[in-house]
Amino acid sequence: MFNGFINFISEFWLIFSFSFLVALTGAMSPGPLLTYTIIKSAKTNRRGYLMGLWIITGHAILEMGIIILLLFGFSFVLKNIAVVRIIGVSGGLILILFGASIIKDILNGNISTNFLNSHDESNKDTGLIENKGIENPVIGGIMVSMSNPYWWVWWATIGFAFMVQFDISFKKWPKLLAFFLGHEAGDLIWYLLVSTLAFFGLRHMNRKVYYGILMCCALFMVLFGIYLGISPFLKNSL
Repeated sequence: MFNGFINFISEFWLIFSFSFLVALTGAMSPGPLLTYTIIKSAKTNRRGYLMGLWIITGHAILEMGIIILLLFGFSFVLKNIAVVRIIGVSGGLILILFGASIIKDILNGNISTNFLNSHDESNKDTGLIENKGIENPVIGGIMVSMSNPYWWVWWATIGFAFMVQFDISFKKWPKLLAFFLGHEAGDLIWYLLVSTLAFFGLRHMNRKVYYGILMCCALFMVLFGIYLGISPFLKNSL
């Protein structure tokens, strides 16, 4: 019984950790949700440092919905090794390409760090957000996430491939819980940090530190993509 509990904790922690790191990599990439978080945090007079929490709450609600839809609509793939391999390769390939592109942009200095300097720079790209008047941060987290095409592509490929690889299903709810909590924890930690920095006016985070963190995440993304693409071929059947 004790060994079973240890195995349960080990498996839970493994899935949680991988899910956390994959989510953190995506969260750290500049995008509309990051811009929205900075603006809401900087312009909120009271407790703006909590904007990251409320925005990711909305984001998490949306992701809970898409996870449920994926499990309901595509559960058949868990029984078909050929489909699992296709998903693993496609998800892994996209992960590798995305990670490699981040590494390339870091080395070439092409990743924008305007948000590290001043939230005023970010206002240039927020016309859509401001015009729509997304005042409630929870609703804003949902709407801004849905407006990002990369979010849909990520879940249709990388996210779904992760779920298939780790055999995540309703029946195996501990795995599902570990995956969901790990993913949202990665998003929450980064966006809480961003909202706290924006609210207290600490918009001069060292660019090298940011690039260093992003480089580590990008390298992990490439390595995990390789694992995701190869591992299905190590299975003879499901």
